[in-house]
Amino acid sequence: MTTAKRDTYTPETLLSVAVRIFNERGYDGTSMEHLSKAAGISKSSIYHHVSGKEELLRRAVSRALDGLFAILDEPGAERGRAVERVEYVTRRTVEVLIAELPYVTLLLRVRGNTATERWAMERRREFDHKVADLLKAAAAEGDLRADVDIRLATRLLFGMINSLVEWYRPHPESTAERDQLAETVVHLAFDGLRATH
Repeated sequence: MTTAKRDTYTPETLLSVAVRIFNERGYDGTSMEHLSKAAGISKSSIYHHVSGKEELLRRAVSRALDGLFAILDEPGAERGRAVERVEYVTRRTVEVLIAELPYVTLLLRVRGNTATERWAMERRREFDHKVADLLKAAAAEGDLRADVDIRLATRLLFGMINSLVEWYRPHPESTAERDQLAETVVHLAFDGLRATH
């Protein structure tokens, strides 16, 4: 039985189990024993796929970060007025968060206790700075209200987006629900932030 499972277990399915357990128990509270029990395979089978728990963490947060950074290279994030680009990035950030919910949840919960966690936090800050720069550019172009502090607006925007991991539970079949949520976040944020000319 164990041999058959080892043959069918892939790094991707192992990663999925690890992310679920990390989110349930916390990274620090998860042992290799917890992971092997949850996966239904031996610890040695896990080591066949990865060097250890921290490699699983790095793969998981990399998946979330790669999804977020890929948004910045999409045409909607690179062309047009800054306010249109930041709205696009906001919408797509919500969509990536929903599509990669367990991975982004884990990313948002890392606390900097390991080298991988510190690396992930630094990358996350880099993404946040790029979005903040777009908001600053939109303000400089006169498309955002002058009476709103951009640093505060940036924090509130990320707070709203990041809070989704705490309460949002997707319906597996509903892309309309995902699209509606992304549009609602954009409207709530930018209808209040846009300058009225």
